[in-house]
Amino acid sequence: MASPTEPVAGMNVDQAELQKFAELAHKWWDKNSEFKPLHEINPLRLNYIDQYASLAGKEVLDVGCGGGILSESMSERGAKVTGIDLGEKALKVAQLHRYESGADVDYRLISVEDLASERPESFDVVTCMEMLEHVPDPAAVVRACARLVRPGGQVFFSTLNRNPKSYLFAVLGAEYVLKLLPKGTHEYEKFIKPSELASWARQSGLDVQGSKGMTYNPLSKRYSLNDDVSVNYLLRTVKS
Repeated sequence: MASPTEPVAGMNVDQAELQKFAELAHKWWDKNSEFKPLHEINPLRLNYIDQYASLAGKEVLDVGCGGGILSESMSERGAKVTGIDLGEKALKVAQLHRYESGADVDYRLISVEDLASERPESFDVVTCMEMLEHVPDPAAVVRACARLVRPGGQVFFSTLNRNPKSYLFAVLGAEYVLKLLPKGTHEYEKFIKPSELASWARQSGLDVQGSKGMTYNPLSKRYSLNDDVSVNYLLRTVKS
């Protein structure tokens, strides 16, 4: 099992973003903390991935795994999961929780670009959830994900659309009005339009298969998947 203190090189990372999440790392598995939204959307994204990828028995990579919420749930569905992140504190939390839960997940402190050089075409499924909007060069992450998946394998992305509505809902609404997330969690300039993400995917040899939106109803306080990709959305791709 690789140590979370492995050295990393060639990092496509914003140190301020790492620090932001490092300060909250101890709360990853507290379902009433700042990570409550992640816990609430996890069943939706897990079922979406499993519906198309049939996780049981698959070798899966979770890019930007953080404290391991999605990684563990995919392991529980029968996948052999590797979770990678450049946040050392989050990975330590993930490892500790793995010992408590018994989840079979291999956590590594390594960039997706470095892992792509080390293990190209090694995974049946690659997931990259809520991570692209936090790095300086998201297109490089997409290219690395494409290198890591086997031909015919699937890559799933989720991120935030860039338009006035997403600023209103994801920044002003979620961070300042409803206080679902800490202030400063997102930078609007880093949001990614579906057309941009689809273009990066195609340039990397990934065929776009479909997309889904993820919306929050403040009255019912529930998240749901639908066809509205104007704020949060998931993109499903297959390596040609």
